[in-house]
Amino acid sequence: MIIAWLILPLSLLGIVLALWVPSLRLKRALARPFPAEWSRILERNLPVYPRLPAELRERLHRLIQQFLHQKHFTGVAGLEMNDEIRVTIAAEACLLILNRPSGVYPALRYIIVYPGAFVVDYEDVDEAGVVDPEPRELLGESWQNGKVVLAWDSVMRGARNFVDGQNVVLHEFAHQLDHESGYADGAPLLGGEHSYRSWAEVLGEAYEVLQESSRDGRESLLDEYGASHPAEFFAVATETFFERPGQMARHHRRLFETLKAYYRVDPREWLDH
Repeated sequence: MIIAWLILPLSLLGIVLALWVPSLRLKRALARPFPAEWSRILERNLPVYPRLPAELRERLHRLIQQFLHQKHFTGVAGLEMNDEIRVTIAAEACLLILNRPSGVYPALRYIIVYPGAFVVDYEDVDEAGVVDPEPRELLGESWQNGKVVLAWDSVMRGARNFVDGQNVVLHEFAHQLDHESGYADGAPLLGGEHSYRSWAEVLGEAYEVLQESSRDGRESLLDEYGASHPAEFFAVATETFFERPGQMARHHRRLFETLKAYYRVDPREWLDH
């Protein structure tokens, strides 16, 4: 009986410590000054960084610190992990959540980084049910089991050319936001039933327009890869929203306003495009 009475308090103590210790460690990490070398990395690799309003820049610093404290980076295929890789990826990922009330990608644990494009074997099933392995060369991949995979050379191209609407980090981390709803269906966590109806109407219409443009071979502001699936459309639209906000506002006004309400930022304030 005495042992039983001892086990319960010890179990409760273990639970309290399991919750309290990570919180304390995070608090200490956030209390440290943002390293000057990290700022230099961002000034060198992310042209949009010095254009951010001071308040958003400070918020980005805290988000980067939390991201790097909580996520584990692994370099593969000979890539040696360093602060430049970690800070650049973290900064771009955190641009998506600058003003959002959600956590810092709470389900994400691991970022795996290749030096360049990597090959993944997919299974292609034909109409007869025959499974045929199909190797695909990828620049990034987002998984629902807490992992994101990125090609470092593509990360750098997207970061330094922050005006072309092509950004693998923004793309894959938009998928992570999409996953938070439980499904990769192009609809992330929203405010309520009305928000979902409005989202489905606006993005559904823009998705159909992109599909028509892709079928007809017409040029579009949004990359035609977004026409392949609603989840890909949300990710592609996110790239365009952050990198070409002015053009999106002119050519896809409702889509722009919907994404602006979701992300709670207006990239036109720090970009000229």
